[in-house]
Amino acid sequence: MSIPTQSTRPSAGGARIVGASGESSGGPGPYVMAASTLEGDRVYSSDNEEIGKIKEIMLDVQQGRIVYAVMSSGGFLGIGDKLLALPWVALALDAQRKCFVLNVTGERVKNAPGFDKDHWPAMADIGWATTLHEYYGVRTQWQNDPAEPPEAGGVKL
Repeated sequence: MSIPTQSTRPSAGGARIVGASGESSGGPGPYVMAASTLEGDRVYSSDNEEIGKIKEIMLDVQQGRIVYAVMSSGGFLGIGDKLLALPWVALALDAQRKCFVLNVTGERVKNAPGFDKDHWPAMADIGWATTLHEYYGVRTQWQNDPAEPPEAGGVKL
């Protein structure tokens, strides 16, 4: 499997889409899709290593944006797996292979900050969000849209 080189630039808060033919199949996707159809999709690193599967898609309800994809990595049948919050803008949807590609190497993912299913981070914490986005080398949404700075006590993602 090779990673497609065709790419579109991400919008202020969206994942890139690669491998799309530009023609609609008559149904949803790849530009508008139900979140549930993406859960369970494989995730590959930039060096084409399978690194996990999408477990959850996290929304900023007030802003109507996808902020993170939670990826399950390692473990067996959900036991002992590590969860990682991946900034949505760090991902590209590969429409041909029906998977996601993360913009970092597999080795970097192995050292990424993660959490377990019983101890989720405070995803609205601006410090946590900034550190996470920096780790993956992407800008936060509030950096892309300075007209909407973070709110006190949380983050306007």
